[in-house]
Amino acid sequence: MNILPVIQAAEPELRELYQDLHRHPEIGFEETRTSKIVAEKLTEYGVDEVHTGLGKTGVIGIIHGKSRGNRRVGLRADMDALPIHEASGVEFSSQNSGKMHACGHDGHTTMLLGAAKHLAATREFDGTAIMIFQPAEEGLGGARQMIADGLFEQFPCDEVYGMHNYPNGKPGQFDICKGVAMAGADFFDIEIKGLGSHAAMPQASKDTVVIASALVGQLQTIVSRNVAPLDSCVMSVTQIHAGSAYNVVPEHATLNGTIRYFKDEVADLVKERMTKICDGLALAYGAEIKIAFRNIFNVLINDDKLSDAYMDAAADILGPENVSDDAAPATGSEDFADMLQVVPGAYCRIGHTGTIGLHNPAFVLGQEILTQGASVMARLVEKRLALS
Repeated sequence: MNILPVIQAAEPELRELYQDLHRHPEIGFEETRTSKIVAEKLTEYGVDEVHTGLGKTGVIGIIHGKSRGNRRVGLRADMDALPIHEASGVEFSSQNSGKMHACGHDGHTTMLLGAAKHLAATREFDGTAIMIFQPAEEGLGGARQMIADGLFEQFPCDEVYGMHNYPNGKPGQFDICKGVAMAGADFFDIEIKGLGSHAAMPQASKDTVVIASALVGQLQTIVSRNVAPLDSCVMSVTQIHAGSAYNVVPEHATLNGTIRYFKDEVADLVKERMTKICDGLALAYGAEIKIAFRNIFNVLINDDKLSDAYMDAAADILGPENVSDDAAPATGSEDFADMLQVVPGAYCRIGHTGTIGLHNPAFVLGQEILTQGASVMARLVEKRLALS
C-alpha cells in the first residue's frame, strides 16, 4: 500500500469523523447535520470555495491546483443513510432510531473529505478539483436534483468519478467494469379495485386478493418468456397490501416492485407486457387495474478510457496486483449513472474487511478503506491533472 502521507497522518481524524457520521445517520434530503459537518471540514482544510444547498442538502468544494489550468475533474460521494434498524453491534452504532448507514455512504463521505484534505494541502496538480457531496442516492433522486439545480453548469467538469465500498473481505481490492456496469431501475405501482364483500359470501365480491395473487404469477412469466435469454433483466414484486380484517374480502389491493435492466429497450418491452397483463386480468376479473412506472436510475456506463485512468491511479496506491477490470455488471443500481449521462467518467468498487452485504442491518464497514479510498481519489486527480 502507498497511502498518501497527508491522508495517512489524518487516519485517526478520518476514523473519528466516520464514526461520528455513523452514529448520526440521515436519510435522503435530510442530511442537514452531515452537510454542515462536510462544509465545516472543507473550510477547515483550506478548500478554496465551499457551496451548500445544491440539491437541497448537497455540498460542493472547489480546490485549485498549483497551476490554474482549465481542466476540471469531479469526485463524488453520497451522504444518505437508509431506513433500517441497526444490528451491527459496533460501539458507534446509530443513535437515530430506524436509520442506519447500511450502505457505507458515511465511509464514502469520509473518504472524499480525506481526499480533499490532501489535495488542499499539497495542490500538486494543474487545474481544479470539484468535490461533490451528494444527498439522497437511495432511490430519491439526489443526483438528478443536483443536476437540475445546475451542478454541471455552475461547476463544470471534464470528467467525474465515483466509488463504492465492497464488503468482500478483501481490503484494497479495486474492481471496475468497463462499459455497461450497473443496471437501470424502474419502480412500479399497481392499484387494483374490485368489489368488497363479507368473507362468508365471496361470490358477491371481486376478490382483489385473488386478483393480486394471479397478477404476481403472471408477471413472473415476462422475463422467462418474453426477454431474450442473453438480455439480463430482473422483475421483482416486493410489496403486496390488501385487507384489514379476517372477515372482509378487501375492495382494494396494491402491488409494488422494481425492474432492473441493462438495455432501455428491454425495460420498454417488460413495461409493455406488464401493462397488457394488467389490462387482460382487469377484463378477466371485471376489476380495475392501474399500473404506473417511475424511472429511478439510468443504466450506469463507464467510459473505457477513463476506467483505465482510474485503474492506473488505483495501482499507484493499492498495487497493480490489487487492481482488476474484470468485474461483472451488477444488477444493483446507482444514481451516479445520472451524472455519467452528462459528463464522462467511471465508477469503481473497493473492497474492505467487512463481509456482510450492503443494506443489511448487521453491515459493518472495514475502516481501513477510509485512507485507501481517499488516497485513490486524490491520486486520480493528481494524475488526470498532472503538472507539466
